[in-house]
Amino acid sequence: MELMTNGVRYHIEVAGEAACPVLVLLHGFTGSTATWKTVIENWRDYRIVAIDLIGHGQTESPADESRYTMERQLDDLDFIFEEMKLEKFTLLGYSMGGRTALAYACEFPDRIDLLVLESASPGLKTEAARQERRERDAQLAFNILEGGIEQFVGKWENIPLFDSQKSLPEYVRQQVKQERLAQNAQGLANSLKGMGTGSQRSYWDCLPELKMRVLLITGELDPKFYATAREMQELLPNAEHRIISAGHAIHVEKPVEFATMVMERLNGINEED
Repeated sequence: MELMTNGVRYHIEVAGEAACPVLVLLHGFTGSTATWKTVIENWRDYRIVAIDLIGHGQTESPADESRYTMERQLDDLDFIFEEMKLEKFTLLGYSMGGRTALAYACEFPDRIDLLVLESASPGLKTEAARQERRERDAQLAFNILEGGIEQFVGKWENIPLFDSQKSLPEYVRQQVKQERLAQNAQGLANSLKGMGTGSQRSYWDCLPELKMRVLLITGELDPKFYATAREMQELLPNAEHRIISAGHAIHVEKPVEFATMVMERLNGINEED
């Protein structure tokens, strides 16, 4: 479905019965709703709402980079949830989508039953670190616009964060590559500058205030995000940290194991309720 949201047309894919519990999915940078296709089939007892974030997939990519701030992305999401009459749901985000999901939970905590964060962080703690990251992201955004999507994807898929994906079957790697190649250069560049890790505010101080249940999932081959999740768990009042033998994109590398882990937590919540 398409939904006009504060002047931007969003692409949203919905599956499952309306009466089922709702699971909202937010993809990572260079991703789209397509990233979830291998795991959605394992969640048949849920109503799935997968959203293409601004500048990604089939959602519009406005030229105005100020339209991409994290604050405005959160307002867009809240508008979508209001329009779709989603009062309570599980929110699952991966990487950039995980940062967005956590930020949303901090700003709109009453909607969330369970927060699932896959390879995510609350942002950078210091202004100096954020400034350094903004400068790096601005250069990367420039490179995307100057060199085009194909050149960017060729470099992006070879950064160390995705080394573990090189052992995946060829057809899986091609699916990931095609999803990245389908992106809009302007959208990716503006996303980096507007809601990149250096541009968003730090949400570390919010963690002790989050009362909802939180499931942190990281790959044991992704030491940076594993360490971040360990630190987050210590600050969150009601969090569980689970580790899967995978890298950064766990739902891509180990889809069945990832889906099963999420489903076990969802079923546990429903039994408690």
